[in-house]
Amino acid sequence: MKSLDNIIEFNNVSFQYQSDAAFTLNNVSFTIPSGKWTSIVGHNGSGKSTIAKLIVGIEKANEGHILFKNKKIDINSIQEVRNHIGIVFQNPDNQFVGSTVKFDVAFGLENHAVPHDEMQKIVDRSLSEVDMLDKADYEPHSLSGGQKQRVAIAGVLALNPSVIILDEATTMLDPNAKASLLKLVHEVKEDNDVTIISITHHLDEVIEADNVIVMNNGTVFKQGSPQEIFKYTDELTAIGLDLPFSMKINQRLGFDSSFVTYEGLVKKLWLYRWIMSATLIKKERHMSIMQ
Repeated sequence: MKSLDNIIEFNNVSFQYQSDAAFTLNNVSFTIPSGKWTSIVGHNGSGKSTIAKLIVGIEKANEGHILFKNKKIDINSIQEVRNHIGIVFQNPDNQFVGSTVKFDVAFGLENHAVPHDEMQKIVDRSLSEVDMLDKADYEPHSLSGGQKQRVAIAGVLALNPSVIILDEATTMLDPNAKASLLKLVHEVKEDNDVTIISITHHLDEVIEADNVIVMNNGTVFKQGSPQEIFKYTDELTAIGLDLPFSMKINQRLGFDSSFVTYEGLVKKLWLYRWIMSATLIKKERHMSIMQ
């Protein structure tokens, strides 16, 4: 992949939080393709969340360098980088600053001195995009977990970023809210031509991604498409990751261990049922002829 196609590049990056501590990241190199959804997955302590801190300059690498749009991230460029990146954290309550949903989404725009009339249009458009315009006058803390994350995403979208980082953003959500949020992320990527980086320890969240980076003990364990990553099911479970539900069921039913989505598993089960029904009918007809 050509470098012009990558919005972020890590080149031999190492990082430790304290000089006498073990390296959280050790000689890490990878690329984040522009306009795609990259999922960074790993168990707790694998170094995945540290990557986000390095990208936005909360922490600084001890060794190596990081590129954003082919320019090195350093003290001179970090503010410009931050203007292009939005982050949604695990607990959105820590991000809310406005007394109502619409005021919270407008907060970043006010800091950028956006005129009031234009600001109102952007807020309404951003809330509509995440299906939360009808909650514009609600207090953020009165919303459900999934709704809070939608508002947090609206606040990020209002600033028109090049990259949206979701740092364990689904951790506190129930399965339905989690599925709804992941569907929204896919729609946001398609509608806004934005790069998505989702950081998670759940393999079932990487299925919809375009690109997957598996972290283990501060190093890149695997990188590729979901189809490529899930060729290594034994290795993934060996480093403490749990296979997606669809792949677990696929294996328990005796099918091959290849990559399969939930929708793909349903289709496979319907096909299996059709084949079994056709075989049974054929067998019954044969027995009838024999009699």
